[in-house]
Amino acid sequence: MTPARTGSPDSLRLALGSTRLRVGLAFVLVLLMVLGVRLFQLQALDLNGMAQAGLSKRLTSTAVQPVRGSIVDMNGKYFARSVERYDIVVDQRLSAVDDFRRYNEELEDWEIIPMDQGLAELAAVLGTDEETLRAAVLGEKTFNYVQKSVTPDVKNRALAVKVPGVYADETSVRTYPAGPVAGSIIGYVGTDGNARSGLEVSLDDQLTGEAGSRTFEIGGDGIRIPYATNEDVPAVDGQSVKLTIDQDLQWFAQQTIASQVKDYNAEWGNIVVVEAKTGAIRAMAESTTLDPNDPEATPADKRSPNSVSASFEPGSTTKVITLAAALEQKLIEPTSKFVLDNRYTVDDQTFKDSSEHGTEHRTAAGILAKSMNTGTVQIGEKLTKQERYDWLKKFGIGEPLGTGLGEENQGLLTTPDKWDERQQYTVLFGQGLTQTALHTAMVYQTIANDGVRLKPRLIDAYIDPDGTEHKVPQDEGTEVVSDETAVEMRKMLETVTEEGSGKSGELEQYRVGSKTGTAEAPSASGGYDGYTLSYAGIAPIEDPEYVVVITLQRPKGDLYYLIPGESFQKVMKQVLNSNNVPASTSKPDIYPVEY
Repeated sequence: MTPARTGSPDSLRLALGSTRLRVGLAFVLVLLMVLGVRLFQLQALDLNGMAQAGLSKRLTSTAVQPVRGSIVDMNGKYFARSVERYDIVVDQRLSAVDDFRRYNEELEDWEIIPMDQGLAELAAVLGTDEETLRAAVLGEKTFNYVQKSVTPDVKNRALAVKVPGVYADETSVRTYPAGPVAGSIIGYVGTDGNARSGLEVSLDDQLTGEAGSRTFEIGGDGIRIPYATNEDVPAVDGQSVKLTIDQDLQWFAQQTIASQVKDYNAEWGNIVVVEAKTGAIRAMAESTTLDPNDPEATPADKRSPNSVSASFEPGSTTKVITLAAALEQKLIEPTSKFVLDNRYTVDDQTFKDSSEHGTEHRTAAGILAKSMNTGTVQIGEKLTKQERYDWLKKFGIGEPLGTGLGEENQGLLTTPDKWDERQQYTVLFGQGLTQTALHTAMVYQTIANDGVRLKPRLIDAYIDPDGTEHKVPQDEGTEVVSDETAVEMRKMLETVTEEGSGKSGELEQYRVGSKTGTAEAPSASGGYDGYTLSYAGIAPIEDPEYVVVITLQRPKGDLYYLIPGESFQKVMKQVLNSNNVPASTSKPDIYPVEY
């Protein structure tokens, strides 16, 4: 047998095939290595940011709005609250499809829905026409509103249509269940979500809270991808605010003053009710008030709470300051005697009483009871100019009120070096200075509270979203006059009710101390063009619980027949009865008015 020769055709072909196989395998390995490296670059290193770009394209971020805190009365009744609503929004990039898949519960299978059909269904759910809806859903925007502020039910039905890119942002809408009750105090939030007036503005930081955010991935079909990127930063809801206002009393006071303003054809009027021993404002009622649900229905110049924003010359209600100062400095006693004619002249300035009378012999208590300017000037001139100013300041005249409302007017009290020869005396009976109705109420609160002046309290507490209540600290108060002087003043005020100008405010079951006021109302063009009438009262005078102040601006008619005490009667009776204040069991204790 002849052996095969080396280099034969068969062996050459075998060697060549083996080489090609090795080269091919090597080429494939190199190619796989290159692809692996490239895949590692793309997926792990992402040198060109392609993965991140893809993720960014899928990610959708939405703001999570906090729920605005409520405003409630002293008993928790709502003045303002936010209710759950949703904005239907769309990422238009995801809606650029001809059809989409939707699971049919009845068929237990997926079905293809043409986009035109989906838009028609969505338009029916939202109660809008298809053309308007199509313009909102289709386009190139990453975010667009489809419909704002829909109820949870509408939201659920809208999302059930499954139009790609359409989803819902949780939001809320502000409602005012009490309507115009305390509306000027509460204020309102505009349709744009911005606070516009009242406590809604001044307490906006506390009520608003902090927004959160929600970030998630959406697939090409517009459906959220489960278990993908999901980052939630929860919103922090705003605090709620509890007021000292009694909603029922506020309503009653508003009805009462609106009726009297209408009867007297007055420009405006208000009623302020303050708790004597705490300074808590239980009612602050205006004759015309804002309805926060329909703010445009009230003229812009009538939306503010005049009780704190309107400053006017108070007139004779200020005489209590002059009498209290003279008593405190031991310059007079309640029974000090004065001889009074209808006119009194000092420093070439002549003052007269509101009605003509001959020579009268009056006590200091009688001067207050009959509201005599001549006698008030005689008592007040015993004080120096600086003392007159200092006493007005001690009682809070010209001082900020500090209720938390941003529309406060602190009034006007110029320093004594700027007083002319007449003003130095007119301030003794409430002319030549201005104050608000709440200022007047706090003067009488001081007398009712044994001479201790408190800051008026409108805000009782702040309440966290979890219900934790933070009480606003009680003001310790400032002693203005001694309790002895306060007791004497209350007895003098009861004398006014029993023997003087305050008779119209008498109550059958309660002893009342009061003072009336009549002041000329200055005209915008100079001079005077009407009057400001007021009635300030305390009850029960033997153990004071409440102060009620009535103010009427420019009422029409004969002043002799205009009686703001009627409104005082109604409101003081209401507040005493509704708070179960025991009726007075003792008889009136008054000073003699003549000698």
